[in-house]
Amino acid sequence: MHDPALELTGAGLDYGRLTALADIDLRVETGQRVALVGPSGAGKSSLLGLAGGRLLPTRGRVCLLGADSASLGPRALARLQRRVGTVHQQLDIVGPLRVVHNVNAGHLGRWPVWKALVSLASPRDTDLALAALERVGIPDKLWTRAEQLSAGQQQRVAIARVLVQDPDLILADEPTASLDPARARDIMQLLEDLSRETGKTLVASLHSVEQARRHFDRVVGLRAGRLVFDAAAAELSAAQLEDLYRLDGRRGDAPSGGVP
Repeated sequence: MHDPALELTGAGLDYGRLTALADIDLRVETGQRVALVGPSGAGKSSLLGLAGGRLLPTRGRVCLLGADSASLGPRALARLQRRVGTVHQQLDIVGPLRVVHNVNAGHLGRWPVWKALVSLASPRDTDLALAALERVGIPDKLWTRAEQLSAGQQQRVAIARVLVQDPDLILADEPTASLDPARARDIMQLLEDLSRETGKTLVASLHSVEQARRHFDRVVGLRAGRLVFDAAAAELSAAQLEDLYRLDGRRGDAPSGGVP
């Protein structure tokens, strides 16, 4: 039996007196694509923080890529975090730098400091950066300043950076929030294709239930920091979604496209 890519057992997370997550039991097998959906403030980003080792549980256990994240020392935890690639909602793209530098940021976890500094003046491993950009469809932007790209192109740069990092687990936090519907469909299809082609595990928080159903194996519903359902995407029911987005007897924060 192989270790799961991610396993949370009775996991909870507090921010002071605020409980962000409570009693979360979730197992994600290697190679699966799992979407997290739920109203704003449901705990989706907090769960991604635990999944990436950036946050440690207040209670319970988080096993990430076979390791209990809370039991690791700082160096071991940093090594574990380097095995996780994240596409952030805010992208973390450095606009004044050329695309090649932004993509090469995926190397920083394993490059020595001297190589990272030298690469700012004379980019290293440009062949790998170009190959990553080819996979996301914008190889001609290698030497373009990132601030000159469209939002969709910047999102592709962020994904290319993760490709260069070559992590075992990919996390995406609302990866299409700033994109128009056509570009959003392109980015979600790209993430699905990359996961299928490489066999890498993909966990993403989404506002769109339609995207979750179309591009993921499983859909996990969160509300008020608790897991409401964990269903195969093809079996997700209207009743489950109605319950997830209903607060105090009223519908709240309906997902993009409405509840089917």
